[in-house]
Amino acid sequence: MADALTCQLNNTGCIFVVMTPDPDPSFRYLAGDPSLDLVNTVDWTADGPVAERLGDYAALVKWAEGAGVIVAADAARLLRRSRTRQGEAARVHAQALELRELIRQASVGVARGRIDPALLARLDTSIRKIETHRRLEASGGRRTPGLSWRWQGLGESLDSPLWPVVLAASTLLTSPEAGKIRVCEGSDCGWMYVDRSRNGLRRWCAMDQCGGREKARRHYARVKASRKD
Repeated sequence: MADALTCQLNNTGCIFVVMTPDPDPSFRYLAGDPSLDLVNTVDWTADGPVAERLGDYAALVKWAEGAGVIVAADAARLLRRSRTRQGEAARVHAQALELRELIRQASVGVARGRIDPALLARLDTSIRKIETHRRLEASGGRRTPGLSWRWQGLGESLDSPLWPVVLAASTLLTSPEAGKIRVCEGSDCGWMYVDRSRNGLRRWCAMDQCGGREKARRHYARVKASRKD
């Protein structure tokens, strides 16, 4: 797999930096929201993002299927189309990395109570763009008629896996659960999640990941201190 370009946003827009992708990307869906699961496809360390899991368009499609934003049939169709539209696929992949950074910064801002108006303007632009792909349709039966939204072109347009992610981000960030967005306290992690724990004190992206490492670190510190005593 070739080196990937990862987006880092600044005040003027998106700057792409070269990263070596994970040769065997394994996605984890533990954020409680697909928009934050997208954020968690790279590790946000003090030295910048590392362990890129979205190395190319195929990895994006694999992630989207696992996140439940597209179904298996859509994923297969998108992969077939991407092979004959490699330039477009590369552009969509770049858009996904830019969207990931945008959602991360907006979510971190909400979580920490410091919201950048420029970031919100960019996110608002993304939301307005996807609205052109949504259509109202009749749903239910004759006894229970109703309306529902559907995506027009989902699984056909190469950028369609991003549409539900933008919608999820806008829904989360404007909901009461926006106050439950957290950043993992693990060292050099930066993963995000919605804290739906009963006491609202979740600190880690996952106990078998950062939580376990922190537990081991504390145990080592206690053992080391006891030996000195």
